[in-house]
Amino acid sequence: MAATEAPTPRTYGNFRKPRTSGLRGLSLGATLLLFSGLAVVVLVTLISLWLALAVAVGLVVLMAPLAVKDRHGRTLMQRGAVRLAWWRTSSSGGHHYRSGPLGRAGYGTCRLPGLAAESTLTEARDGYGRPFAVITIPATGHHTAVIACDADGGALVDEQQVDTWVAHWGQWLSALGAEPGLVAASVTVESAPDSGIRLQHEIDAAVDDAPRLARAMLDEVLSAYPAGSAQITTRIALTYSGAARPGTPRRTAEDMAVHIGTRLPGLTAGLSMTGAGAAVPMTATELAESVRVAYDPTVAPLVEEARATGGTGLTWDQAGPMAAQESWDHYRHDGAFSVTWAMTEAPQGEVFSNVLTGLVQPNRDIARKRVTLLYRPHTRAEGARVVQQDYKNALFNAQQSQVGQARDDAEVTSARRTTEEQAQGHGVIRFGLLITATVSSAGELVNAAAAVDNLAPAARIAVRPVYGSQAAAFAAALPLGLVLPLHTAVPQTVRDAV
Repeated sequence: MAATEAPTPRTYGNFRKPRTSGLRGLSLGATLLLFSGLAVVVLVTLISLWLALAVAVGLVVLMAPLAVKDRHGRTLMQRGAVRLAWWRTSSSGGHHYRSGPLGRAGYGTCRLPGLAAESTLTEARDGYGRPFAVITIPATGHHTAVIACDADGGALVDEQQVDTWVAHWGQWLSALGAEPGLVAASVTVESAPDSGIRLQHEIDAAVDDAPRLARAMLDEVLSAYPAGSAQITTRIALTYSGAARPGTPRRTAEDMAVHIGTRLPGLTAGLSMTGAGAAVPMTATELAESVRVAYDPTVAPLVEEARATGGTGLTWDQAGPMAAQESWDHYRHDGAFSVTWAMTEAPQGEVFSNVLTGLVQPNRDIARKRVTLLYRPHTRAEGARVVQQDYKNALFNAQQSQVGQARDDAEVTSARRTTEEQAQGHGVIRFGLLITATVSSAGELVNAAAAVDNLAPAARIAVRPVYGSQAAAFAAALPLGLVLPLHTAVPQTVRDAV
């Protein structure tokens, strides 16, 4: 008999953060500034050594904010810019939001605050005749459709099946780079306490003339079930750009609804082999209800009750909070408090497929937890250019020191492997991660922060609170199609240069 070896668990990795082409970790703009300053110092020495020394000291003071970084890779200038932006926002009162009959915005409505204030919601039908909602962001000309999934989960599932799901999910993400007009995608996994209303209506609809003992048992189940159960929802948002060819006007929401409607059947069918379960586009009412519950979790039982009894549902003008107030380190919206963290470092080395399992699972210290993966796919041409430039930068950084370092060699090997995979047809995609913890009182924020600090290292990631931008980060973690780099006050090209 020939002994059969046990299959080795599959690992994943090679998540790369592109290296800069500057000197010793500096950006290209900071490196050019450094060399220009050194050239000025050399020329000034021809005039006066004391003057050259003064210019050198000034150069050091100028370069310090660009060179000194914290453990999350942010320079002193970036941190100072965040502080300045927060000071301007708080001084002008932009961190306060009031709506409804007593509010000054929205003419008595409860529209969404912040970046999604001007958003509109329309409904259309896809190629299968299913209704779906389209969120339009006029500032960027983006249109977003949201898909609700009933994920299968990995409990009692063979490793081979999990590997198959991951492989198909990778292919689905890779295909997004060839999706016409698609600029971003997001996956939101939200865990919240189950109120038990759905189970109650299911039992009431199925029970008819039941014996007294069976009735008593079901009543006991209804009273005990919601105490320790959780409801997990998964939503995938696909964001398309309304910009057509250069020089032509943007396409309207109706035109984009037709374009997205023809693409949705294929996209939802592709999710069937990824473990996402039944993938169905969300309607306008369902999307408005989910956003309303995110801003005010206390209405969740009322929304479920209205949905079960066939209520009319909410509109987009009713999806926002009645009041919201942003602080430096947290966000208060109606009767809840939230803190949002952003990933600053992806998992290092090789990881298993369940690396994020503990992060997305319900936690007893967090009433509502939302984990959102943000994706921005590159086209085939952009992906080839990005990986080739990253490989050149890795080689340049490795050749700066006479004695080679193991980390530099590993960076070069990883960058070369990425170029080979891209040349074989694999897609290149940028990704980020946001974690939002929502609790019912300010005193519970400490426990929620401690829980996230314990979950992040287990997921092999580094996170930090989004200081000074909690409201924007909270909205970005929702399936609204917000692409944050396009909403910043400083253009992206300037940020890259710094």
